[in-house]
Formats: sequence, C-alpha cells, structure tokens
Amino acid sequence: MPENAIEPEIAGEARLVNSLPELLAPAGDWECAKAAVENGADAIYFGLERFNARMRARNFTEADLPALMEFLHRRGVRGYVTFNTLVFTNELAEAEEYLKSIIRAGVDAAIVQDVGICRLIRRLSPDFPIHASTQMTITSAAGLEFARELGCNLVVLARECSMKEIADIRAATTNDLSSTSSLPLEVFVHGALCVAYSGQCLTSESLGGRSANRGECAQACRMPYELISNGKTVPLGYRKYLLSPQDLAGIEVLPELVRAGVSSLKIEGRLKSPEYVANITRVYRQALQRISENRSREWAVPAEEQYRLEMGFSRGLYTGWFKGINNQELAHARFGKKRGVYLGNVTRMGRDGVFVKLESSLKRGDGVVFDAGKPEGEEQGGRVYDLLESGTETLLLFGRGAIDLNCIQPGNKVWKTSDPELDKELRQSFAGEQVRFQRPLHFEVHAALGQPLTVIARDEEGHVLREHSAFSLEMAQNRPLSEDLLREQLGRLGGTPFHLGKLTATIEGTPMVPVSELNRMRRSLVERLTVLRSAPSRWVMNDVPAISFAAPRVERGDPELIGLVRSMEQLEAILQTDIKEVYCEFEDPKKYRQAVQRVRDAGEHRLAWVAPPRITKPGEEWILKQVLSSGADGYLVRNYDHLQFFEKERCRGDFSLNVANPITAEYFINRFGLERVTASYDLNVAQLQALLGACDPSILEITLHQHMPMFHMEHCVFCAFLSNGTDYRNCGRPCDEQEVKIRDRVGAEHPLKADAGCRNTVFNARAQTGAEFFQELFLLGARSFRLEFLNEEGPEVIRTIEQYRKLLRGEISGIELWRDLKLVNQLGVTRGQLKGLK
Repeated sequence: MPENAIEPEIAGEARLVNSLPELLAPAGDWECAKAAVENGADAIYFGLERFNARMRARNFTEADLPALMEFLHRRGVRGYVTFNTLVFTNELAEAEEYLKSIIRAGVDAAIVQDVGICRLIRRLSPDFPIHASTQMTITSAAGLEFARELGCNLVVLARECSMKEIADIRAATTNDLSSTSSLPLEVFVHGALCVAYSGQCLTSESLGGRSANRGECAQACRMPYELISNGKTVPLGYRKYLLSPQDLAGIEVLPELVRAGVSSLKIEGRLKSPEYVANITRVYRQALQRISENRSREWAVPAEEQYRLEMGFSRGLYTGWFKGINNQELAHARFGKKRGVYLGNVTRMGRDGVFVKLESSLKRGDGVVFDAGKPEGEEQGGRVYDLLESGTETLLLFGRGAIDLNCIQPGNKVWKTSDPELDKELRQSFAGEQVRFQRPLHFEVHAALGQPLTVIARDEEGHVLREHSAFSLEMAQNRPLSEDLLREQLGRLGGTPFHLGKLTATIEGTPMVPVSELNRMRRSLVERLTVLRSAPSRWVMNDVPAISFAAPRVERGDPELIGLVRSMEQLEAILQTDIKEVYCEFEDPKKYRQAVQRVRDAGEHRLAWVAPPRITKPGEEWILKQVLSSGADGYLVRNYDHLQFFEKERCRGDFSLNVANPITAEYFINRFGLERVTASYDLNVAQLQALLGACDPSILEITLHQHMPMFHMEHCVFCAFLSNGTDYRNCGRPCDEQEVKIRDRVGAEHPLKADAGCRNTVFNARAQTGAEFFQELFLLGARSFRLEFLNEEGPEVIRTIEQYRKLLRGEISGIELWRDLKLVNQLGVTRGQLKGLK
C-alpha cells in the first residue's frame, strides 16, 4: 500500500458507488482512444492484431499495451481487449502468449467469444476479468448462468433483447437462489445493428470465404436483394435492402436501461473515425449526466443531440429491439449506407442549382447527397458552394463540375452527409495533449488547533490517499480556515484529470492555514494519485502449462451417416434408405411427435432426434416443452437453454455452439455430458484435421453435405415485406403459405425459412459438400458424418444418400460425387487457408 494511503476501515467506503452504468466507447486506434477519453467514456474497448472481430480497424499492438493502459488509468478509464473471435486448434499456443501479454499489461478485461478461450484464461489466471461477448449469443438467464460457470465476470447480451427481456433476465438471475451471483449486464446502445444474431452469422464466409466469426465480415446484409414468393418476384419498388436494419440509437430509452440495472452501455464503431467516437460518446455522456441530475422523470432527446447523432453516422436511427419487435420499422429497405440528416425533397431544378424546401439547417460548405431511390448506382452529391433563399425554397449551388444536374430530378430526397464545422469542433475536443474531460476528486478535511491539517482525497476508482500539513495549526489572526477557502484552493485542478467533487470539512475552532500550504498539499495529492492510478492492474498469473491435449485415438469401425430433414416428405424418403439415425428440424415442433412415431414404426434399430429452435428467449420455454413432449430418442441442442432444459436427456451439440478447438469440444462433452458435438462451420479442412488430431475424434460430428445456414435473424422478412403486420400477432403468418427466397446481385435465389419463434434463416441457394476430404477425415478417426437437406424432394434425398454410400464404400471419389450431384466442392466455409490466418 502506498505511503499515507487510507485503510478502508479508517476512510470508510473506499469506492464511491455510482448508480449510472459505465459508458463504453470503441477505439480502433490511438486517436479514437483519445477522442473517447476526452469526451467522457468510462471505458474503451479495442483490438490487437489478432483474434478480434474488427480486423479491418487499425487496431493496437502488444507493444502498445503498457502505454495505452497507463494513459487510460491515469485518466480513470478502463481498457478492455476484444478477444472476440473463434480460435482454431493450431492457434491456441499463440493465443496463450497473447493472453499472457494482455494480463501482464494490466488490461482491465478481455471480451471473449470462444468458450475454449474462456477456459484457457481461467487456467492462466483465476482473477483476470472475462466479459462474455455478444458473439456468444446470450439471450436468457440460462445463458448468464452458462457464462458465470464458464468463469465470466460480465455478459454482453445479444442486441436482439428487448427492455422487457432484459428486465426478465435480470429478475431471473437475481431471484435464482441456485446461482451464487448475478453477472453484470452490458448492452449495445448505439451504432450499426447486425441483422443476424452475432456469433450465428455464416453469410460472409458462405458467399465469400470471409468469416464474421474471425473478424472479416463482408456486410452482405447491406446489399440489395429481391424477394421471390412462390416463384414470382414481389414488387417492392424502391425497397431493395431487405436485410439492412436502421442504425441503433438507444438514447430514447436510456432512463429505462438505467432503471433496469444495466451495468454498461456500449457504443459500436471500432471502424469509425475519431470524430464519430468523440461525437457519440459526448452525446451519451451528456444524456447520462442529465439522468444523474434527476431534473425530471420526463425524457426527451434535445434536437441538437439528435442532429449530432444523425450526423455521426446514420442509415436512419431506431431503437432496434429495445421496444420489442416491429418488423415494419426495423429495416426501411431504402438504402444500406450512411445518409445523415434529412433535408427535404428537390422541388424543382434551376439553371445552375437545385431548389429544395429545407426541413433542417444547411450552410455553406456542408456536404449533401441526392437520393433517387437507387443507392446501388452512382449518386450525385457534393459540398454546397452557396445558398439563396427564394420564398419557401432554397437554391443550392455547387462548384463548377461538382455534380451533374442532369442526373437530379424533382422528388429526389436530399440528405446532409457532412458538417465541417461540427467535425472541426469534435476534432478540437481531443487534439493535442490538453486534458479536457475531468473526473471528480473528493476531499475530506480535518482541522483542529494544535494538530496537523489532514486532507484525504478519493477518486471514483477506489484510490484513497492522505496528506498532512507540514506543521500543526495555530489560531487564526485574520482569515480563519473555512469551507469556502478549502473549496477555492482544493478546487484549483485545471490541467489535471480532476475537478472538485464532494468536499466535507470538519473544522474545530478557528485555525489558520496558509494558502501556499493548501496548494502544496493539493499538488502532492494529485501527483501521488496520478502515479497510483497509472499503475497497471495486477492479476494473478498461474505458473502452469495452460494447454495440454490428450493423445488422440483413432476409432475403429465403419463410418456413420446421419440425415437431417426439414419436412415429412424428406423423412419418408430417408426411411427408405439404410440410415439409422435422423435429425428432424421442422418449422412447427408440433409435428415432432408424428415424426418420432413414424421413425419408430420404420424399425426398432432407427433413432429419431429432434432439434429445438436455435434461439431461446425469456417466455419461450413452451417451445422447449413442446419439443420434449415428442418423446424423441435424443435432442440436437443449439444454445445454453437447451443444455439446461434437456440435461437429463440424450443430447448432441449442433454447429451453433461454435466448437472450433479441442478445449471447447471437451468442455461441452465433459461438463454437459453431450454424446458428441458438431464441428464449427468456420473450420476449413486443414483446421478440421487439426481439431481431429488434438482430441478424441469420436466426440466430433462433421457436416459433410448442407445448404449453409447464412443469416439467422430476429428480423422476419415474411412479416416485413409480405404483410402489414409488425410481428407474429398481426402478420397473418405468410410463412405458412408462401415459399420465399431472396435473390442476390448475381441471381442466386437463397431459400428463407421461419422457425417456431418466428426467427428467419436464409440458406445458401446451393448445397455444398466436403466429400473430397472424406477419406482424410476418416483416416484421422472421424466416424460421424451428417447430410443435411433443405428443400430437396424425396427422390433427390434418396439419390444423394445413395451417392454418399458409394463414397463411403470407396466406389466413387469425392470429386465424382460433387460433380454428379452438381454441388459446391467445399467443406465449412472455405476450401483453403484464409488470407492472413494460420
């Protein structure tokens, strides 16, 4: 303990309780980190060169960590490293070294997706904080309990959770006496909104070999699509961006989030500019300040703050899923890129410019874009050279050759995309070395005649220091010590990271203290406190090997084919083959009982497994009960609720558990008693071979044939574009009657399916196969191979299985199989090694 530090029992409570949640800002580089700190962030999150979900950001290096953490801690800001990707077997040793560097540098936490990495961290350190990433797809109290048992200290909920669901999750974990503690909750409060559940999106890799689970999302959701229903194109006019949600802005529900007990509010944007970080952080800091001052229970977002939010980055701002599901509002579908502030429509064309009836402010130098409803094409836009008022209209003039007036028509929408004055103001908020955002420093003063003056200083990070005057106090002749004098002198904190917070003073008699002594004591306390704060956090580091693999054993025996069907017709077809085990994944779980009985009627040696929906949220336990009532032989579990609900049944883990390394695989097998787990679809053949070689291959199931499930979404395309309803209560359920596909820019028509929770999955139009690699996987001990069917008719199911039987018997090669069935020759997401990845 530093000299003159205060023992808690002497100073009272060391850490001042702050009822407001932490404000967590993104930092893609040093400038963004400074922008966040100088505009009021309580913490930042940032990535290193590897293992983070924003590989396109500049990111930091391991060598940056000591200086970065010293800077942050000196300013009372916490720093969290994003370690939020899946980690493959041959990367574990490097991941371990990365984690050791992170822990030793005093980073305040790691944000983690991979279950195996959570276990690895706990082997390295018993107390280093782990934050469960939103990539872990936690949507329920069962998910929180899973994270707590895994060793996590905080959970970032899925973005799809509503205010009611957040409250239900918090209430369930608080009231659950079987849980030793309730984890703090973090939610995304602002920024880009992924349409697919984070950690469950396989689109970028399926279409382009770039894994979102590896930080290389290609943002396919922001592309235009056409809607095909029952074979016909649905006329949607200008609405082409069917899967592109508006950007999240939770400022409207900020008081509710605070009252719900959310511990951390997260701003998205590690790929955004420092001006964006400064802007959004400042707006939310000011909003939290208004809440803390409790001026009124009424809440409205000031027009100036709304303007700043829209100018920061906006595809339209919306509360996302916080207020529940409204499929008509989530995705307006008009564009998928930044717009800004809406200015109005073009009313008429002038000889040299464009007339607009302005609905928002505009000035010289601002940037605008003209929206003709075809954002996929080249759009006209530029900086406004001059504005001329003409009645209710304004003539916008541009520099010579800046825009092509012939491409603009009356009725085009006009958006302000740039405000140079605002950008200049924002840059000034973090430029240079000047301290701009200060945090409170609280003083407690004790003064008595004949005793040294004692000043105790406390910051909000829990640091407490004491300073004594150099002499005992004497009676004042002129100006006695007073609270006002203390406030004046101790409050002279300009140029430091502090401003005067609470001041309490106990003054006995009329002692005198020279101003120079008060100034000396203040400077000493601030200097010592700054040194104390700058020290890295100290975490315990175990001196034991963290990674050890059991010697793999190669299974003897024949390979096994397991079929997954999605209709009764496919089930009837598969029962005409010699496949002994079948997984059923139906949109309506009520049909599972019939399916299970049909399998049993087909022969005593056949087994029927059924699959619950991939996502479970509060209030959806009835779906799991319905699935259980089928009396199936076993269950294909997809999430943490399933692990808990079906714990007494035979279970196997599906691909959605994201098993990418042996630590993850063995945790699910050993802790939850799963018979086996499905290898992650992020693994290519080389990575799958490494996994098979590092664990017992009998615990792994490999999907050899499938239509890749790309987007898995809370967003219901059926409801949004084939009805006028907002959710399942008033949509008329077009999913029951219409076969729907979405057509991409190259003409591929990807099937769309809804599940019992009304969540949508977009499947790849073409089936893919790993048949070419079957023999190599078999020699490594793999014995369980899955064939998944989507919309194939019965005869095609039978023919496909016959071809795979020939493959297993060595009668045809993998190349012959995929050529004959006209499949995509690919296992997982890519045939080869992803660029830049080992």
